[in-house]
Amino acid sequence: MIYLVGSGPGDPGLFTVKGVRCMREADAVVYDRLAPESLLEYTRPEAERIYVGKGPGNPSMSQEEINALLIRLGREGKTVVRLKGGDPYIFGRGGEEALALIEAGLPFEVVPGVTSGVAAPAYAGIPVTHRRVSSSVAFVTGHEDPTKDGTDVDWSRIARGADTLVLYMGVGRIKEISEELISAGKSPETAVACVRWGTVPEQRTVTGKLGDIAQKVADANLRPPAVIVVGEVVALRENGLDWYERRPLFGRRIVVTRARRQAGELSGRLERLGAEVIEFPTIEIQPPKDFGPLDEAIRELGSFGWIVFTSVNGVEAFLNRLSHHGLDLRAIPPGARIAAIGPVTARKLRETGLRVEAVPKEYRAEALLQEISGESLEGKRILIPRAKVARKVLPQKLREAGAEVVVPAAYESVPSSEGKEGLQKMLEAGEVDCVTFTASSTVENFVRAFVGKDTARLLRNSRVACIGPVTAETAREHGIRVDVEAGEYTIPGLVEAVVKLFEAEAVKKDG
Repeated sequence: MIYLVGSGPGDPGLFTVKGVRCMREADAVVYDRLAPESLLEYTRPEAERIYVGKGPGNPSMSQEEINALLIRLGREGKTVVRLKGGDPYIFGRGGEEALALIEAGLPFEVVPGVTSGVAAPAYAGIPVTHRRVSSSVAFVTGHEDPTKDGTDVDWSRIARGADTLVLYMGVGRIKEISEELISAGKSPETAVACVRWGTVPEQRTVTGKLGDIAQKVADANLRPPAVIVVGEVVALRENGLDWYERRPLFGRRIVVTRARRQAGELSGRLERLGAEVIEFPTIEIQPPKDFGPLDEAIRELGSFGWIVFTSVNGVEAFLNRLSHHGLDLRAIPPGARIAAIGPVTARKLRETGLRVEAVPKEYRAEALLQEISGESLEGKRILIPRAKVARKVLPQKLREAGAEVVVPAAYESVPSSEGKEGLQKMLEAGEVDCVTFTASSTVENFVRAFVGKDTARLLRNSRVACIGPVTAETAREHGIRVDVEAGEYTIPGLVEAVVKLFEAEAVKKDG
């Protein structure tokens, strides 16, 4: 089966559920320049990925070659996804590919996608129809087949035939198109908008009138890909409908340095506020090389008066090891008390069914001492399952208070430098607005990833945001300027700090 799948206009969140299903079934994916590469994550690891990179004036593979490729893959008995930007049948040449498959006797299905002609205006605050302004809309290509004799676009009929015109692939000819529409009877005062890279954080919108939009587009150096909207609906944008571009982090490029499997919450919150997120996982979470100390502690669980968890990773690793031994929460004796550093760790423990008796108001290890200092720790055993390499302050202070502290490695934070070269280029070019650090280990491993480079200099054009004072202190020890620390040492607190940082800068700039 060959699936002709529309990837949507650019925002991966607009991809269809059926499209995801097809991607997961595919033996091979043939994808375009405008298809979000992040959608490839839905494919199986062994699936073949083939980039055909068609772009304006620079096709890496002709349409005939793509047709032949699909036919070859189909005849090999493979399930194929032809992933196309937008919708396959709206100026996407999906019809040509479908006809070629029919001629070859191969089965196919079409999975429609959200087309940019509707989505890009919507993200720019422009409804293509509105019952008081526009009762009809026409979709027109501004870039026809160059091998044809003449044009199939009757501008005089189009100018009079619909209240709203949406033109695809026309920004390179906007001067000629504007002149054609005016000659056909459209008023030079008709509102126009050009939306480039609609639905993604790089989105830019230029508005004007039919008589001056070509000059405004030239002044803004607006280039493809873009859609053009002509009609009075464009003016509705000024009523506050441009929701996407009003988000507090719109257009900001922010680096997340957490381990990839943990980055989701921070990345998701930043993206919902308009940021373009670059995940640069400086660490990977892995099991410890030696489970011996943790296994011994599990055998002796009945002897511990307190079990202290310093992170969600520690909770998950400890519970996984219990399960490995065929145990569950019942292995924790009723007399053992549970403490957590931070509300997220505490929430994770409560979700598993454990009662948390101590959560310091300040989300750092030192504050836990004050929380449990109301009782004597003399001679008590305290278990802290955590990362192999971590700060020594908490165990040291507990031992000074007379406790016997056992600190087995439940997991390891292993350095990673995935995507280093690309990020370095962006940092050096000043194309990153902010780098976030969520733990001292992310700072240490960020510095280690760029060994031989002056990290402080590399970050000179970017803002640096840290989740709390301990992480900030580590950054400063490496000569890194810290622009903001979270007031609450949590992911939501860090996001709030980043938003306030850029809001303050915007006010200062406007002032």
